[in-house]
Amino acid sequence: MTETSPIPQAARPKLILASASPRRLALLQQAGLEPDALLPADLDEAPLKSEKPRDLVRRLARAKLDVAVAAARGTEELRQGYVVAADTVVAVGRRILPKAEVTDEAADCLRMLSGRAHRVYTAVCVVGPKDKPRERLVETRVRFKRLSAKEIEAYLASGEWRGKAGGYAIQGLAGSFVVKLVGSYSAVVGLPLYETVGLLEGEGYPVRGAWRDAG
Repeated sequence: MTETSPIPQAARPKLILASASPRRLALLQQAGLEPDALLPADLDEAPLKSEKPRDLVRRLARAKLDVAVAAARGTEELRQGYVVAADTVVAVGRRILPKAEVTDEAADCLRMLSGRAHRVYTAVCVVGPKDKPRERLVETRVRFKRLSAKEIEAYLASGEWRGKAGGYAIQGLAGSFVVKLVGSYSAVVGLPLYETVGLLEGEGYPVRGAWRDAG
């Protein structure tokens, strides 16, 4: 069988990540994908009145996509690029937990998650040069151990929770709180790799073109 030649970097279409999140960037890189540009959006991420978690996460992911696409299409270099956008929401029932920015918010989240199951919703949107968006919603169930007051206090002191949906980062210290996970681990971190790769391939992006060079 003839080996497929790697696609020269200059010949590959541009890839844009609509995020400044180091976690999403690291996940893309894990899949062998190095974005050519990061185009994050500054959005009001507060849920609308009575908005369900899955509706919120879809709305925010699509809004991030729209902002990045508008910026990319306005430049010669990125005009024909592929854009990836995602958002993650943590919910207990229909209650949407915040992306904790202050200690009290994080403490409230951890006490609510302690000893119970919750759901993490991540929506990912992809658009290619044809400007026809593709979207997937990934739902993952996570159960935490019962957290002691000392564990919560220690985790708050770490500062790892800051800016994280639900007040925790599963890829860090809080991974030790997880009793059970059903679904996509990478989606909980911030970007579902299986779905993202599938969407990009569906749009014609040469996902595996760089794998041979990555070894």
